Amino acid sequence: MTAAAAPRRPTMLTVLIPAHNEGASIIPTVRAIEGVLRGADIAHEILISLDHCTDDTDEVLRELALQVPTLRASVNPGPAGYGFAVRHGLDVYAGDAVAVVMADASDDPRDIVTYFRKLEEGFDCAFGSRFVDGAALRNYPWSKLVLNRIANWLVRVLFREKYNDFTNAFKCYRREVIDGCRPLLSNHFNLTIELPLKAIVRGYSWTVVPTNWYGREAGESKFLIKEMGSRYVYIILYALIEKYFSRGDYRRAGAS
Repeated sequence: MTAAAAPRRPTMLTVLIPAHNEGASIIPTVRAIEGVLRGADIAHEILISLDHCTDDTDEVLRELALQVPTLRASVNPGPAGYGFAVRHGLDVYAGDAVAVVMADASDDPRDIVTYFRKLEEGFDCAFGSRFVDGAALRNYPWSKLVLNRIANWLVRVLFREKYNDFTNAFKCYRREVIDGCRPLLSNHFNLTIELPLKAIVRGYSWTVVPTNWYGREAGESKFLIKEMGSRYVYIILYALIEKYFSRGDYRRAGAS
């Protein structure tokens, strides 16, 4: 793990939430995040990247924005897909740090505060793990759990890292990391591993904290198990080639 440097202290956090037909879940998700961040006195915005919604998500957000002044929404103008939605949000967010959070209230808002405090300490990235002491995992489908553990074990072996939850989307980055990981290539859920793998390979500092994950109570999951196939392999191979054959051409300045 790369040792933490002492970059500029972040002052504003963007919570980026990609949303496709999340009208049933978005209100409790936003209210919980807003309450926790306000209570922690963290300057923030909650940015919803609307991904070709056909339900009432847009209408719900317009009404909610009247009550939550830190909330704004932006429509993904590109093709539909998780990766496209997150990439759009990363093009328009205002903070000097960003946490990618799911819309279904599966991520614990209190962990966002922990992430931000780690960035304040000097880390470039804060990665959560649902599979370490102190973490909680509830209502995770057994079939997805088996595939998750196999995929993360493989990534750990290939990249020689101890981190065990690469595929979890819920992570936090300084703006410099996002800019340093461009261009982003993933159009779908494989973006969840592209960002951390590039950040690690390019020499940004990072730390791991235990996080809580709760199964969604409303709406439908947008993740498909087939996403664990060729698209993930493509990004893993891309990052491996950069790690072992790029001769450090893409590493951030000053990285050891």
